[in-house]
Amino acid sequence: MAFVASAVQQETGKSIAPVRTQDEAYSARETVDKLLKRELSAESAVQIALLNNRGLQARFNELALAEARRIGDSLPPNPGLSLSRMSGAFEIEIERRIVAEVIGLATLPFRSELAAARFREAQLQTVLATLGTAVETRRTYYRAVASRELVRFLQQAQEAAATTTKFAARLGETGAMNKLDQARELAFYAELSGQLASARQRALSDREALIRRLGLWGEDLALKLPNALPALPRKARSLAHVEVEAIRRRVDLQIGRMELDALRKSYGLTQATRVVSFLDAGYTEKVLKDRATGERNRERGFELDLEIPIFDFGEVKVREAEAIYMAGVNRLLERAVNARSEARDAYRVYRSSYDIANHYTREVLPLRKIITDESQLRYNGMLIDVFTLLNEARQRIVATTEAINARREFWLAATNLDAAITVGGIAPGESGGVQMTAAAAAGAGH
Repeated sequence: MAFVASAVQQETGKSIAPVRTQDEAYSARETVDKLLKRELSAESAVQIALLNNRGLQARFNELALAEARRIGDSLPPNPGLSLSRMSGAFEIEIERRIVAEVIGLATLPFRSELAAARFREAQLQTVLATLGTAVETRRTYYRAVASRELVRFLQQAQEAAATTTKFAARLGETGAMNKLDQARELAFYAELSGQLASARQRALSDREALIRRLGLWGEDLALKLPNALPALPRKARSLAHVEVEAIRRRVDLQIGRMELDALRKSYGLTQATRVVSFLDAGYTEKVLKDRATGERNRERGFELDLEIPIFDFGEVKVREAEAIYMAGVNRLLERAVNARSEARDAYRVYRSSYDIANHYTREVLPLRKIITDESQLRYNGMLIDVFTLLNEARQRIVATTEAINARREFWLAATNLDAAITVGGIAPGESGGVQMTAAAAAGAGH
């Protein structure tokens, strides 16, 4: 586990703790409780998942099992002992045999090296699973916080829409607003209410997904989430050599190299034992006892069991091992090509997501605020009518919703970029944010 803990610490800055005893469980629980008392951040969510996710703990148990297998495969084969007793009318025959696998002893260094390579591969698989848990936790966290922020904003927008709807009804009663404009106000309020209901449902589902990822239950379900996503960084990351970085750091590529190394060793072992693959040697002792006289005759000797390769000199096994090895080479090359492509695509999505979110944060929203403030001043000065003021308010709601979705997509893209460089398995450009419906957007601009 020391190798896994070191690799995870290097990539994420977080610690892991396999829970095997009561003291380890108490220590991990104490850290989780301390983190849950504060408002949850992406970093604290990842740390809780690495300590509390039971699926990850099961992965640690599988690594311990792989280590036990490595030790077992590194030991010489056990000798076999047989004992037989034959009783006849005149004598009793007792035979004892000790047989050892000679090929197993001769190839023990090869097998030990192969077992060590398999165990290193299992270690990297555990690192991959741990980093994958961290990546998925970040994605789930950002989705949950974005949904929460969107619900809060839509609640405020619905309250404002309810006020304008009542105002429109009063204007309609006095004849200052016609029936068409009243219907437009009611339709916008109804659509906004529908979007709020969908956003609430999605927020609850996203929260439950985060709870599952963190492995929480009982009183821990009252975890505190922030009301809004983190602000955008001042500058986007610049990765001029993102492909090189991915090839150097991707854990799945390291696993592919280890698999290929293990296949190479297995191929060499097959070639070394292609002719003689079965050879047992043993010591035999036979005792004959005469029933009438009680006289004992003892016979000793050696025996050798050898498989005679008459029909096959190991060519079939060698060809099979060679084919498996070449398949491993091609799989590794395919992974390398995919890793380069995924890194390029993730970086492209990251930069474009940053530009879009930055555009909404630093240009669209400030301009919308200026327009709303100026419209309010002109309405107070009776320079514009109430319909123009309401229309501006609707357009600001649409712009704010789009800005929240843009920031959500940016943080997901940032997480995917880290995943493309370290673990792979990303889904660049994935969406799923609650968007304003086309009807609402169209209604905002009427």
